[in-house]
Amino acid sequence: MSILHPITPEEATGTTAKLYHEIEAAFGRVPAVLQIYGASPETLAQQWESIKYYRDHPRLGAALLATIRLLVSQANHCDYCVGFNEALLINHLGQSPEAVAATKQDPKASPLADRDKAMLLLVLKAVLTPASLSREDVEAVLAHGWTESDVLDAVVHGARNQMIDVIMNAFKVEQDF
Repeated sequence: MSILHPITPEEATGTTAKLYHEIEAAFGRVPAVLQIYGASPETLAQQWESIKYYRDHPRLGAALLATIRLLVSQANHCDYCVGFNEALLINHLGQSPEAVAATKQDPKASPLADRDKAMLLLVLKAVLTPASLSREDVEAVLAHGWTESDVLDAVVHGARNQMIDVIMNAFKVEQDF
């Protein structure tokens, strides 16, 4: 059981209720991960804006972003986020359970295109061992046609996911999928 009271859609008022309405319209429900944020309408609004930005990102695709989240969460032992992103990759983005399992064992085995795989590996390096990232690493990704803006956005996404893992683990948010 979560040690921080999640604000359910039925309990939500004001800004939280308004944001929940948008979230429900987009996802069909308000996931537990966002109900934890309901305790702070300002934090919920920030998180929702980030989700919308990445959901509609013009260059970073859904499979790349879900794989980033999956592997960052695996490193952080966040069962909720690992399970959520596994389900997303398998049920909505067409990856097989075997492909997802292989990716979890070795990110280089991911079924992503080489371009996306290069970005994935850079993000993992940046988030998990930030001091080891070099300009050469960035140049290698740029050679695949990514921009520096894409690199920053992808690393921010991975780093934000690490923050979410902390919140999910600290408050012991229960799986709801």
